[in-house]
Amino acid sequence: MDLVLDVADRNLLTPYVYPSGWPEGEPFRQLLSLFVITNLGALALYLFFGTLSYYFIFDHELKKHPQFLENQVSREIAYALRSLPWISVPTVALFFAEVRGYSKLYDNIEDSPYGWAGVFLSMLSFLFFTDMGIYWIHRGLHHKLFYKRFHKPHHLWKIATPFASHAFHPVDGFMQSLPYHVYPFLFPLHKVTYLGLYIFVNVWTISIHDGDYRVPRLLRHVINGSAHHTDHHLYFDYNYGQYFTLWDKIGGSYKSPTAFEGKGPHDYLRKLREK
Repeated sequence: MDLVLDVADRNLLTPYVYPSGWPEGEPFRQLLSLFVITNLGALALYLFFGTLSYYFIFDHELKKHPQFLENQVSREIAYALRSLPWISVPTVALFFAEVRGYSKLYDNIEDSPYGWAGVFLSMLSFLFFTDMGIYWIHRGLHHKLFYKRFHKPHHLWKIATPFASHAFHPVDGFMQSLPYHVYPFLFPLHKVTYLGLYIFVNVWTISIHDGDYRVPRLLRHVINGSAHHTDHHLYFDYNYGQYFTLWDKIGGSYKSPTAFEGKGPHDYLRKLREK
């Protein structure tokens, strides 16, 4: 995140926003800047990619499903916009720790012990590490001690749209993002790679709520896509994973998507039309 902060300082904050006597490296200034940047960045990612997905990928026929709520899209957006600033508070604390040099993030490829191969391997390990972490956190949020208070609001959307992707209770949203932030404190990771992965995970979160169930046949039971996550919203106790089905299969919570068996939401609508 220090790369983004440096660009913001150099091109906007130092020349136009902050007093000239306020040093760029002063902790409170960094915290304030990170809070603004994190909120604007999260908002831009959510609204830009959510809007693209909603208008160009999401099947609007699903809005005719009986479990699609009245004014659902506006309610999803409103809930997300209320939650994102609160989610950003602990997130900024972790970004601040990164900026102050407490993580294992590095600037140059030669700083990686394995060069370009290390960068590539770190991308894979990031995905598998965060997939494992999110699986167990997500599954834990379904425990009766936490579900009603923190995770149930996200399950209000049975037939989700891309705008449901970030419509979480703030505690729920931060907890499920925690593995992304923990990883660079445990393992070396290139800073640009980290930014790219951070954007990717936000786009992926939107994509598994987009109602587009198309996955290459060979990967249907490997990739945790929108069909899997739709069944999670509908049936609750299945398909907790983020990218892959691995941990659901290990944890006994895997469910073959109903959409792949001719019993999904689109099939339900088709049967309604035929009656």
